Amino acid sequence: MASRRDRLKKLVVVQEQLKALHETRHAGFVAQAIAAETEAHALVESFGNSTNTAQLFPDLYHRRISSAQARKQHNLELASAEAGRIATATARTNMVERAYREERRRDERDSADRERLEIIERKPSA
Repeated sequence: MASRRDRLKKLVVVQEQLKALHETRHAGFVAQAIAAETEAHALVESFGNSTNTAQLFPDLYHRRISSAQARKQHNLELASAEAGRIATATARTNMVERAYREERRRDERDSADRERLEIIERKPSA
């Protein structure tokens, strides 16, 4: 049967993995938002250069620009939500780590107390 300390140690590992997952997702959403912003700027610049394609299909350029801006906003919202999840995961990880450290210290104290008790019990019989 696993001790409380072992279970807490495993839980710390799981919490850290969960936190890393949220950090990775956050980074991905931020990267996608930056890519969408870059695409929108490139489209605006190419539209401003009055290329033949831009003159022939202005509606297409406007739709693609607004689509890129919408994707940027959506990804920023998702990144913001993930930032909240990161904060929650960090708090949980810290809480579990504290509980693990306390349990480990308690186990060490109990072990030291048992050793001292054994030493005391041996002295009279010696």
